[in-house]
Amino acid sequence: MAVSAASDGGGARELHGDGIIAAIKASGVEYILAVPDITTSSGLLAPIAQDPAFRLIRVCKEDECVGIASGLSYSDKRALILIQHTGFLDSVNAIRGIAVEYKQPICMMVGLLQHDPEKTPRESPRYGVRIVEPILDDMGIAHHLISLDADIGKIQPAIEQAYRTSQPVALLIGRRPKAADGQGGDDEEG
Repeated sequence: MAVSAASDGGGARELHGDGIIAAIKASGVEYILAVPDITTSSGLLAPIAQDPAFRLIRVCKEDECVGIASGLSYSDKRALILIQHTGFLDSVNAIRGIAVEYKQPICMMVGLLQHDPEKTPRESPRYGVRIVEPILDDMGIAHHLISLDADIGKIQPAIEQAYRTSQPVALLIGRRPKAADGQGGDDEEG
């Protein structure tokens, strides 16, 4: 159920966290459920933690996020889970049971740790990255690769669709987002 791959769009091959954050806000998300993630920390998690528009809930294990997000949806509150792909893999059973079988609008933003942004995740030499999309496909979960600023426009419609249809969605962060101060990005080790 791969929905998209990264596109160049003719612009710089960069991904800026402030654009992602603006798209998350535009989608009506108030709660961010997170385990610290090196892939998205400087460009997303740190600015989100400082932003009064969000309520950041830090958890110990990624699968805890799934139940919390489901509970919030029953209270008409929108949540986004911010984790890396290893946490996604660790949470597959919770995602299966709650998001897929009970048809809950679980929105996941999954950092692809140490992914080469010039390749598709399926082309990754890293096994854990390579299997994320096939697992999502097998589970019937829509997913979108967000690797460039041109891809940020996919975020709000994906979250809106998840809540409108009560179905999960995964937004795969294929490049380390740059923070507003220029920190982060692919030039840093991860």
